[in-house]
Amino acid sequence: MSIVGEAFIFERTGHYVRNRTVLAAMTNKQSLQNGILSDDEIKWLTRRARDGFGIITTAATHVSRDGQGWEGEFGIFDDFHIPGLSDLANNIKQNGAISIAQIFHAGMRAPQKLTGLQPISASKNRCDESYNKYSREASEKDIIRLINDFKNAALRCFEAGFDGIEIHGAHGYLISQFLGSETNRRSDKWGGKIKNRSKFLIEIIRSIKLNVPKDFIIGIRISPEIHKIGIDLHDSITLSKILCDEGIDFLHLSCWDSFSRSKCEPEDPRFLTEWFTSTIDNLPPIICTGGIWDIHDVQSVFAQGADFVGVARAGIAHPDWASKITEEGYKPQKPPFSTSHLRKADLSQIFIDYMKSWKGFVKD
Repeated sequence: MSIVGEAFIFERTGHYVRNRTVLAAMTNKQSLQNGILSDDEIKWLTRRARDGFGIITTAATHVSRDGQGWEGEFGIFDDFHIPGLSDLANNIKQNGAISIAQIFHAGMRAPQKLTGLQPISASKNRCDESYNKYSREASEKDIIRLINDFKNAALRCFEAGFDGIEIHGAHGYLISQFLGSETNRRSDKWGGKIKNRSKFLIEIIRSIKLNVPKDFIIGIRISPEIHKIGIDLHDSITLSKILCDEGIDFLHLSCWDSFSRSKCEPEDPRFLTEWFTSTIDNLPPIICTGGIWDIHDVQSVFAQGADFVGVARAGIAHPDWASKITEEGYKPQKPPFSTSHLRKADLSQIFIDYMKSWKGFVKD
């Protein structure tokens, strides 16, 4: 019997989670131009809370005006965002799920045509999103401002009624750009070895922990490997050990494919998640996300040592995936999906149009 249906209690904060399923953050482009949450955004996330997910994670929300990564992204950089965030948090919690807001800054992936500002990063990097094709290296003043922006965003999440936050350190956005040895070539205290490259993230965590109540969940999402920007598995394991010492409440491993092996250790039979669970003793609860659809996938992820199973595409297509996955014989339909199927799953037309950019997901 899989543990996916078992409840879980976060040790530090005491939050009770009704099962081990997580709706992972998913870009959908359906919020308003000023960053205010749309009714469509609230509707689709509330549906998944009502239909049984244990933890609901919002789409990435930018902590600074210059951190927006795409059109239709909701923001958390100003107090005028709080009412919409409150509506969302309340709807999620009233339907029995834990509410987690994912906070981030796109860094050099924030298009200048969208923000009006040259993209910022750990170092001056080649950057197609910039008018001059380069990002701007963050100054010491910039770094302090950005840390403060993350802290203020977390405070807004708390004020809005969220149970906690997920700091987005994955997928090549700003925090990843500080973590990567290719995108962070600094020679000061914010660059060099992984301990220094992780300092930006660590200072964000410490600033948030100093300013929110102790029962506010603080989790981190990382990519185990992004070779293009210089994030390798061994540095990610070292980073995770550092994060353990900071007392985070969960570590979310964004694997894209939960059943892939390390590119830097191709001869080792371990899946990516197993590298972390087999080499680090004091790990916080682990969320594993990437290519999970059926109960065999779920059981494999738990066998790798994960505590929670995260889904994005399966949760998009099947709002009740979290409830159905424990039923014997349940085999969720895989892509492609018709637009009528996705509408019934409470996706807006904007969201459906975005999913058409994912090859093979929408069939008409």
